[in-house]
Amino acid sequence: MDFFSSDYGPFLVLLIGIIIIATMIYKLKIHPFIALIVSSIIVGVLSPNIPIGEGSSHLISAVELPMKEFGIMAGKITWVIALAAIIGAAMMESGAARRIVENMVNVFGESRAALALLICGFILSIPVFFDTVFFLLIPLAIALAQKTGKNYVLYVVAIAGGAVVTHSLVPPTPGPLIMAETLGIDLGITIIAGICFGLLPAIAALWVGQRANARLNIPVRVEIGLPNHKEEAPSLMLSLLPVVLPILLISCVSVTNITIGNTPNWLTFLGNKNIAMSLGAFVAIFLWARYQKLDHNSLWEKVAKPLEIAGLIILITSAGGAFGAMIKHSGIGSAIEHATSGASISFLILGWIISAVMKTAQGSSTVAMITSASIMFSLVGSGTELPYHPVYLFLAIGFGSGFVSWMNDSGFWVVSRMSGFTEKETFQTWSLMFAVVGVVGLIEVLIFSQLLPLV
Repeated sequence: MDFFSSDYGPFLVLLIGIIIIATMIYKLKIHPFIALIVSSIIVGVLSPNIPIGEGSSHLISAVELPMKEFGIMAGKITWVIALAAIIGAAMMESGAARRIVENMVNVFGESRAALALLICGFILSIPVFFDTVFFLLIPLAIALAQKTGKNYVLYVVAIAGGAVVTHSLVPPTPGPLIMAETLGIDLGITIIAGICFGLLPAIAALWVGQRANARLNIPVRVEIGLPNHKEEAPSLMLSLLPVVLPILLISCVSVTNITIGNTPNWLTFLGNKNIAMSLGAFVAIFLWARYQKLDHNSLWEKVAKPLEIAGLIILITSAGGAFGAMIKHSGIGSAIEHATSGASISFLILGWIISAVMKTAQGSSTVAMITSASIMFSLVGSGTELPYHPVYLFLAIGFGSGFVSWMNDSGFWVVSRMSGFTEKETFQTWSLMFAVVGVVGLIEVLIFSQLLPLV
């Protein structure tokens, strides 16, 4: 145990924690929630300097502290993630998501259908989880490719690229939401920054799709056509409202704080993440009930399903938060500071590398973001001494979590199976796009942190 007490001991603790998570999830097929909690406890056992409660022991604290950190994280994110799940399900069921997609394709036309799909993925992945967005849009890509006899690879990459960017950068998606909470960054600022800085990488994803489409001749191998929807759907404005309303309210508070500095109490209340998301969920549920003609009992029976899905996501993300907190308690911040003293490594590059390594090792972008944010917070704290706004660190970690996607990533298999791509073809399209988005995003962050530090 002497080595664990040394300056470099936390690195070994971190390595052991990552190996345990990767082995349990990828090799032993143990549920991520169990793997993360068990790993958090083992990290606590191996870390000699974790906080010990009065009258307790090191081993008891190693068990109790992860549970406490789990509860703290769950308290911060549970309501928002539950509402995001409801909004996503309501948009799918009410026809709002379909309306957005159909309008985008009609506006851009068949010749620019890939751009329309990219934008749809970009918008819908803010409140709707990546897998669901891909399930929604892939039938349209298949139908378009069957109709035109071309551009199938481009359509698939466009959908995935748009959805991946906002999945990694824009709250209330769980990873970015917890990153913002961990780093102590205003939620409105992270939403605005995530959307703005996600545009160029999304365009880069479209470019990758165009190149892959020209290079690879992959036919449509799955028989999924566009569903024959005859139900009435909300107007485009109403369809967008559940997504746009919370974003506008939360962002307005942040912009007002920056520009005026004295935000009215009523706006602060409406722009609170819990209230803003509640209003968005209210609109979504109203549309769900109206356009599916659901009575009171039927509506709340249907709402139960996304809440069950949200519960699982809350468990996993809160367990990831507990793991990240235990890594922070291990002293990793001081260890990294000691190891890099005298070196001129950028915190942005360091955050990106840690996130990319975590993603590669265990497959989950969300876990990579949560853990990396905790590690970097132990280094920079509130970020007040950084020469740039800490939102750049938030962005760097988000882009790092989108650098490598291979066979331990569930998204890899969603894209592969739903699109009919072989594993090799998925590497040549999805994985390549993932890597380009991560690199382009990092370069963008490095440039703007110098040109526009926002401090």
